[in-house]
Amino acid sequence: MTKDYGLAVPAVDDISLTIEPGEFMTFLGPSGSGKTTTLNLIAGFDTLSGGTIALNGTDVGSLPPHKRNLGMLFQNYALFPHMTVAQNVGYPLRERKMAKTDIARRVSEVLNLVQLPGRDGNYPAQLSGGQQQRVALARAIVFQPEALLLDEPLGALDRNLRGTLQEEIRRIHREVGSTFVFVTHDQEEAMNLSDRIALFNNGRIEQVGTPEQLYREPETLFTATFLGDSNVFDLGDKGFGTHAGWEDCRWTVDSYTVAGHPGVLSHAAIVVRPEDLFIARDPVSVPPGANAVSATIQDLEYMGSYRAALLHLGGNGLRGRARIDASESTLTVGDQVTAWWRPERQRVVAA
Repeated sequence: MTKDYGLAVPAVDDISLTIEPGEFMTFLGPSGSGKTTTLNLIAGFDTLSGGTIALNGTDVGSLPPHKRNLGMLFQNYALFPHMTVAQNVGYPLRERKMAKTDIARRVSEVLNLVQLPGRDGNYPAQLSGGQQQRVALARAIVFQPEALLLDEPLGALDRNLRGTLQEEIRRIHREVGSTFVFVTHDQEEAMNLSDRIALFNNGRIEQVGTPEQLYREPETLFTATFLGDSNVFDLGDKGFGTHAGWEDCRWTVDSYTVAGHPGVLSHAAIVVRPEDLFIARDPVSVPPGANAVSATIQDLEYMGSYRAALLHLGGNGLRGRARIDASESTLTVGDQVTAWWRPERQRVVAA
């Protein structure tokens, strides 16, 4: 599908994506990357410039939103302030001319599902932000839509409440069993919730995969640096085979750690996650077969379950990070050390 507003770059640039029935798919990416526009195209709130949108094999690209049988959950809840909880939740059913007894039964079921029993007579102003979001979620699923579209629904909530509602959304997804399509720019939220993630960048999908695949097997430097912290060693355009050179280092490269075919990468970088980077007091302590580089400790940050060591790597002082045990107290700022990692834990990507 494509959406072109006549600007220099299309908002959605000829993307192709299949979402499986019952899947929790997350659209992740920075602001302006095209994820919300794509969701609006699926919902019918915006019109396609090109391509098609199919639901269960049927082209719905020309249908108005109310005929696509899709639920929608927004960040601002969009509840009717003059209606009670039961009236808000039952609104889609009244619009579908369902019998009053069936509406009452169905509203009771979904209020129990979102853990708001006994709140049916309250008005939105009498509820907390988290409770209002639960009401909005109940309204979005009460008519049993083909899929639920969620546009950054937790963005207005504080961190603790977001964590609680993430757990609730996961539970409800499992119990309802319908397809969820979730938009967020929060990496941790995407990792916690998703079966698969579609990572957006400049109107295109950079990579699609499980959270673990995107984190452990990034295909591009954008994926590696957007999803979590990374130590990035730019290899330039020198090429590499079973070994790669960086400054005066010579490192082992295992072919299965290379994203794509080595011959295709005209400009490559080695990516190492902070939890895979270890610190040795001297080069003699580095295990045989490991890749290593000299480093200087610039700072140490206590993070509770671990310490983050901020490093200058190599002769040019490349900024890097390593995770060390929280109880480690022998390292100090200014120490000259050796940073090392196992070749199988690195990733070589196009830079």
